[in-house]
Amino acid sequence: MFGWFKRNPTRQLQKAYEQKLKQAMEAARNGDMRANATFSEEADALLAEIEERRQTP
Repeated sequence: MFGWFKRNPTRQLQKAYEQKLKQAMEAARNGDMRANATFSEEADALLAEIEERRQTP
C-alpha cells in the first residue's frame, strides 16, 4: 500500500552517474584530461552497478 513512499536506490545511482558524466565533461572542456579520465572511470563503475541492480529482481 505504501510502496510508493520507498526510495529507489537505482534512481540515486542514476543521478550520481549523470553528475559524474557532467563533471567529466566540464573537466574535458577545461583541458584537464586526468580529471576527465578519473570522473569517467567513476561513472563507468556506477553504470556497472546500475546494470547489476537492474538484472537482479
